[in-house]
Amino acid sequence: MGLFSNKISIDNLKPGDHIYSWRNAYIYSHHGIYIGDGKVIHFTRGGGLETGTGTFLDKFIVSSIPNHGGDNPCPNCGKQSDLGGVISSCLDCFIAGGDLFLFDYGVSPAIFMSKLRGGTCTTATSDPPDQVISRAKSLLSRNGFGDYHVFENNCEDFAMYCKTSLVVGKSYVLGRSGQANSVSAAACVARMLSPWASNAIRLFSDIGMRNDAVKVPVEKFLAKES
Repeated sequence: MGLFSNKISIDNLKPGDHIYSWRNAYIYSHHGIYIGDGKVIHFTRGGGLETGTGTFLDKFIVSSIPNHGGDNPCPNCGKQSDLGGVISSCLDCFIAGGDLFLFDYGVSPAIFMSKLRGGTCTTATSDPPDQVISRAKSLLSRNGFGDYHVFENNCEDFAMYCKTSLVVGKSYVLGRSGQANSVSAAACVARMLSPWASNAIRLFSDIGMRNDAVKVPVEKFLAKES
C-alpha cells in the first residue's frame, strides 16, 4: 500500500476488484470493476457527450473513453470511442497504455488521511465479490447509472456503488468519490492554507464515514433510474 496509489499486476487481479488507471500525467484516474476473464465493467463519458462541468476539466475526461477507435478498433471490444454510460471493455482498453492500480476498502482513518490525494481508498468496507460482480452486471445490462458528470456522477462513484451499494440519503446522491472530494478540499485549502484541513474534509466526506450513507439494492437503484 503506497501513499500515492496501489499498483497491482494483472496476474494478481481477482474478480470483484475495484481497479483504476491514471490518465494525463496523473491528473485524472479512470475506475472500474474487474469481473474476470480479462474484462472490466466501467462507467464512461462517450465521445461528444457533455460532462456538465463547463470547466477545463472537460477536455481531460475524454481519457475515460477506451483508447481504441478510428481505423484501429480493438479486436476484442470493437470500436467503443462513441459509447457512453456503463460498458464492458478488455483490460488493455481500460488501462489505455497506463499502469493498473487497486482501490483499497476498509482502510483506517489514519491510512486514509496519509494518502497524498483522493481517489485511491475508502474507509467503507466492500461487499463479497459475487455481490459486487452481480451489481456491476445488472447496471451494465440496463446501462443504469445516469449521465456522466465529473463531480456528481463519475466512474469512481460507479465502482464504489458496485463494491458497497452505498448511496447518500433518500435521494440516492452520488458524487462522493475521492477525486471529487479532493477538488472540494483543494478549494478549502486555498482559503485556509491548511493541508490538514484538506485531509480532514476528504475524510469526513468519505462515504464510509457519513452518517447519511445507506445501502440500496441494485434493483431499487435501477427502478429509480428508469
